[in-house]
Amino acid sequence: MVAVGVLLLLVAVVSYAAFANRDPSAEPRTTSATPSSEPIATQTSPPALDAAEPEAFARQVATTLFAWDTRTTSTPHSLTEQLVSVADPTGESSAGLVSDIANYLPTDQIWIELRKYETRQWIEVASVEMPDLWATAEAQAGDELLPGTTAFTIRGARHREGVWGGEDVASQHEVAFTVFIVCAPTYPKCHLLRLSRLDDPLE
Repeated sequence: MVAVGVLLLLVAVVSYAAFANRDPSAEPRTTSATPSSEPIATQTSPPALDAAEPEAFARQVATTLFAWDTRTTSTPHSLTEQLVSVADPTGESSAGLVSDIANYLPTDQIWIELRKYETRQWIEVASVEMPDLWATAEAQAGDELLPGTTAFTIRGARHREGVWGGEDVASQHEVAFTVFIVCAPTYPKCHLLRLSRLDDPLE
């Protein structure tokens, strides 16, 4: 019973970190967790954010957004910088993008707490699809959208692992969100515009 108690406590701490910046009115999500029977491997190295093909770029963004490891020297700030480095060069959406990213990452204070438990996270992407409502959104926006602007809704499993009392613990939670990007013909390579709220994707 003690082992189960500390496992649930670790999951609670990690879950709080992910939702610390969320809208207080957002409904709580459930997170399942199980002790890990295998040695924990580092699976938090995101790919380079460099692609001209829209779907490939959206997948890269998703992987990078969820790939963090408190055992390394990275911080929420460095992760934010990495994503903002591929924002729209005009800078018009950068402020909003920074706010979007903050909704996915732990605060600096929570990061320090999570480091005590060697917490790390990554995403296993299950699908990357253009939302059915995107065609309607494009039609309503008209000329306000840059050519090559598109959206992809991503669904997958968010994995987290850590150490509690010298024992490996792990959790998994289904997630969904939408990535808004702009690619050719406006730019030769894709750039990140905005992100939907976690678990509130464009359908």
